[in-house]
Amino acid sequence: MAKKKNLKKVFLTLFFILFSAGVIIATAVNEFANSENAAELAEVHLNGWLVIPAALCFLVMITLEYGKYVLMITKCSAPGSFTKKEVWKLAFRTVMLGRYYDKITPAAVGGQPAQIMQLRKTGKIPTGMTTSIPIFSMISGQLMFLLVAIPCFLFTDVASKSSVLIATAWFGLLFYAFWPVMVAGTMFFPKFTAKLINLVVRFFAKIKIIKNRNEAVKKVEEEVGEYAKHVKMLTRKPKVAIPVLLMSLMSNFLMSSIPYFVLKAFGGDIDFIECFLLTIGVEAAVYFAPTPGNSGVAEGTFYVIFSRLSTGYVFWAMMLWRLFAYYIYIIVGPLIYLSSYLNKKRKELSSDHKK
Repeated sequence: MAKKKNLKKVFLTLFFILFSAGVIIATAVNEFANSENAAELAEVHLNGWLVIPAALCFLVMITLEYGKYVLMITKCSAPGSFTKKEVWKLAFRTVMLGRYYDKITPAAVGGQPAQIMQLRKTGKIPTGMTTSIPIFSMISGQLMFLLVAIPCFLFTDVASKSSVLIATAWFGLLFYAFWPVMVAGTMFFPKFTAKLINLVVRFFAKIKIIKNRNEAVKKVEEEVGEYAKHVKMLTRKPKVAIPVLLMSLMSNFLMSSIPYFVLKAFGGDIDFIECFLLTIGVEAAVYFAPTPGNSGVAEGTFYVIFSRLSTGYVFWAMMLWRLFAYYIYIIVGPLIYLSSYLNKKRKELSSDHKK
């Protein structure tokens, strides 16, 4: 039975790796199939020095994401539960696997459940906190994005660059705002929030998007209430909540800065502020896209920015940008599983050898 169980794990691990490889290949074909106009790679004149700040933006951004989890895990578990090495390793797995599942599931619905499972598996973090940590991380990221995006749209002339883009971006911000607004409302104005949920659901029922209004209202109220409960648990720890919010703010800023350095590396003529504002607009516009990792939709929308390059360079610039925004996660995700499997096998062999 033990051999059958191990064999099953081997097949599942191989299937998972092959599935992930298939996702990468299929997405690449879908996104970059129309690359006839791409310049030959040997002919591309790339300012390699400007790829360095793009990579640094990504590295600092992802380190801040790890930092959020290190802080929350450390403060929300019993003292001495984890060594420094263990907590950083757990934070790395939790962040990267969360991002991996976000990228391969439609509308990024798989990230938080995967992260909750990773934290719960340790058995060292209180059950409530294993749910609270990923939810607070997600909502803090959305809230800080809103804090950056709304002033960008209100107090700059970014709308004049692409009125259609900004109109779509405002619509996307409604999706970004949903959970933070509903959770805050449930915490501070529960009766008003219940009425607002009822109103929104009634509207969707009227336009035939929702069939059973009463069931939908009950489900949304339960989910919002659950989110509010977990967020409240962490907001009672200001020494945790405030640094997490600040790290989320900086993380959003760095991620939205990457397209500027990619464009400049390929010879694009655009200033930082303009590129940053357009990037924020595009990220808001593609947020509600139902495809895994916004595939297809993101490329079409980000063309607003990358069209500043000559036709032959657009393909390579978008490929580099997608490496930072998408491909890294769906490459690292299965590697984490493979590494865990090999470490486990190594320990089993070492234990058998000692016997």
